[in-house]
Amino acid sequence: MSSANALAGATSAPSLAVRLVAEGLGTALLIVSVVGSGIMATNLTNDVALQLLANAGATVGALIALIMMFGPISGAQFNPVVTIADCVLNRRSFSDVLPYFVVQTAGGTFGALIANLMFDLDPLGPSTKIRDGGGIWLGEVVATFGLLLVIFLIGKHRAESVPVAVGVWIGGAYWFTSSTSLANPAVTIARAFSDSFAGIAPESVPMFIVMQLVGLAIALPVLRVLRR
Repeated sequence: MSSANALAGATSAPSLAVRLVAEGLGTALLIVSVVGSGIMATNLTNDVALQLLANAGATVGALIALIMMFGPISGAQFNPVVTIADCVLNRRSFSDVLPYFVVQTAGGTFGALIANLMFDLDPLGPSTKIRDGGGIWLGEVVATFGLLLVIFLIGKHRAESVPVAVGVWIGGAYWFTSSTSLANPAVTIARAFSDSFAGIAPESVPMFIVMQLVGLAIALPVLRVLRR
C-alpha cells in the first residue's frame, strides 16, 4: 500500500482490480519510454554514450511522473521484486504477488509492442542483444539491491521523495552498473520483445532474473535491520 492510501485509510483503498489496471498501464508506459527513447536515440546519433544518456534521461523523467501518477492507486511498483519486498517488509498479503507479476509483465510486453510499432520495428522483436558475463550479472545484483534500499529506506521516513529518488537511482545506475540497471523481472521480460537499443535477448533473460532475485535476497535482511 502506498503512503497516500495509508493516509486515506483502509476503507478507501482501491480494489485489487483497480490496482492491477494501474500496475499494468504504468508498466506499459514505462516500457514505452525505455524502449521508445532507446530507438529514438539510435535514430538520431551513432554515439553510444549519447544514446545511453538520452535513454537514461527519458526513463528518469517518465519514471518519476509514473510513480507520482500511480503511486496513490497501486503503489506504482511496476516490478515484481518490489512487490515481493513490500509483502515481506510491510506484511502485505502475498496473494498480490502473482496477479501483480502477471499484469506488470503483460503491460510491459504491450508497451514494447507499442514502442516498436511507433518506430516501424517488428512488433514483438525478439531482441538479438546478448547481455551476459559475470560482471554484467553482478551489475544486476547491485542495481536491484540499491533500488530496494532507495524505495524502502526513503519510503519509511520521506515517502513523498520516493518518485524522484527512484528516478535518480535508475538514471544513475544506467551509467554506473555494467548491466545498465534493468533491476526488474517484468521489465526484463518485456525488453526481450524489442530488437532495439534497450532490448535484451531472450536467452539472456533467465540469468538476469536470477540475479535480480539475488539482489532481493541480499536486500531483505539489510532492510530488516535498517528499518527498525
